Amino acid sequence: MLLLAIDQGTTNTKALVFDGDGQVVQSASAPCQTHYPETGWAEQSAAQIWTTTQAVINEACAGIEDQIAGIGITNQRETIVIWDSETGQPVGPAPIWQCRRTAPICAELLDQGLGDEVLDLTGLGINPLFPASKLAWLIKNREGAKDLLDQGRLRAGTVDSWLLWNLTGGTSFATDHSNASRTLLFDTARLDWSPRLAEIFSLPQDALATLLPNPLPSDSRFGDTESTATNLPGGIPIHAMMGDSHAALFGHGVRAPGQVKATYGTGSSLMALTQTRPHSRHGISGTIAWTTGGTTFYALEGNITVSAQAAAFVAGLLGIDDVQTLSDMASSVSDSDGVSFVPALAGLGAPHWDDSARGLVSGLHHGTTANHLARATFEAIAHQVCDVYAAMEQDLAASGESQRLSGLLADGGASRNGFLMQLQADLIGQTVQVQSFAELGAYGMAMVVAEQLGNPLPYLSNADQTGAFDPKLPDAERSAARAQWAQAISMLTHR
Repeated sequence: MLLLAIDQGTTNTKALVFDGDGQVVQSASAPCQTHYPETGWAEQSAAQIWTTTQAVINEACAGIEDQIAGIGITNQRETIVIWDSETGQPVGPAPIWQCRRTAPICAELLDQGLGDEVLDLTGLGINPLFPASKLAWLIKNREGAKDLLDQGRLRAGTVDSWLLWNLTGGTSFATDHSNASRTLLFDTARLDWSPRLAEIFSLPQDALATLLPNPLPSDSRFGDTESTATNLPGGIPIHAMMGDSHAALFGHGVRAPGQVKATYGTGSSLMALTQTRPHSRHGISGTIAWTTGGTTFYALEGNITVSAQAAAFVAGLLGIDDVQTLSDMASSVSDSDGVSFVPALAGLGAPHWDDSARGLVSGLHHGTTANHLARATFEAIAHQVCDVYAAMEQDLAASGESQRLSGLLADGGASRNGFLMQLQADLIGQTVQVQSFAELGAYGMAMVVAEQLGNPLPYLSNADQTGAFDPKLPDAERSAARAQWAQAISMLTHR
């Protein structure tokens, strides 16, 4: 039995084939391009998202197509795709999660006092990160979208729905509860699309049934492959879908409150399961982790807009070819010598939520070197995680949850950087554990599919970790570093 996990991310699309023991048999990866046509805008070609997915599936499954028993999909979240149901063609580029084009719409809704109502229904704050306002913008501004809507031909969904539609030849239009919970249109108590939320975001309530995908548990049989979509034969069941952050938490083996995972990618996501449906009051989100086995699991999450991408950005500014060289520069100095870098390149995400914020470098002086700026960049990645972790602890304390947070589980590309992971442990004051297998989201999907097929995969154990990074920084130095970061943040939030 072989299992195919598709991991469609912001930077790359990947396909991994696992055997019944959880080992990778074959894999493939292809890069994705993000375009920034205007200030604050970020979008990708929905057509390219699909063609890269086709390519990696065909490459990863070459020669073993007939042995694939089931498929799972994990995806970049909050990216919204609209398409014509008759032609299957996307209606223009897809605004991704980083896109801030609808910041004025969100600000107006907040000024109208709608924030608490939306928070109560969804667990989320009103923010352009989430697709609801972007969907309204697309229907109003994208040529042909309104006409297709009036004809009942417009379909809108996150990337999981777009891939499912194409893999099944347009026969299945669905999403899972984890992705739906990130749209600002999904009532996370009722587990259904909300007419009231549609009204708030100026979307047609009478069109919800055709416009939005069918929300299903994360371990549903979402559909079967269509033979002409890829080189795979028809009839292979698609047994799992989850947003990437949720799938990574599942892949870590977290099934109960108390542990937090941090995915270090273009942006970062921290997620921790909760005992009850959460409503954060400290700048992070309440969300659905997944629905499996007939039970819906909830979580707290903090989304950092620019994380590891900050290192690539600064490397480019300094004319450095690769991030590893920047890391070597950063590790060559013992501290940043008072320099702070706040990478608000697409606004500030959790827990600060300032869409108008711009990146900031402070503390420069005549003795500042490129090495100090490099170190400040890696410190910024870690400080942002610390901010979200602290907000989670505040929310858990306020809710009366008995289980407190203990340490950090790290995954994602930047978690391979030992220097960054040690910085993270030092600044958070907790042990950071890194899995040796980087593709936790894909493994999480393979776990769900295997469970549905009656052959569960093993949990990744401590033996699979590359090591535990224990904090070494004295408390006084940690406090001083956190205070320096807080001062830099205040220059943006109180400007």
